[in-house]
Amino acid sequence: MSSITVNGSIERKGFGPGTWALVSEGGETYELRNAPKDLRQSGLKAQVKGVVREDVMTMAMIGPVLEVESFEAVSD
Repeated sequence: MSSITVNGSIERKGFGPGTWALVSEGGETYELRNAPKDLRQSGLKAQVKGVVREDVMTMAMIGPVLEVESFEAVSD
């Protein structure tokens, strides 16, 4: 599995415990897996590096699952 890098905004999705997502600049939504606490901030603009996990199913089913390897907050 190869890593990808995605720029976008962090959003909280769903009800109850919900899930964290990265909405890319192109409008694609990725469900974040193993997102560090510092990344779980609604509205945060970030560059996230990770692996799209096609072998993982989730309850949220909001888009591809992106297993976070690293991230960097970015300004507009």
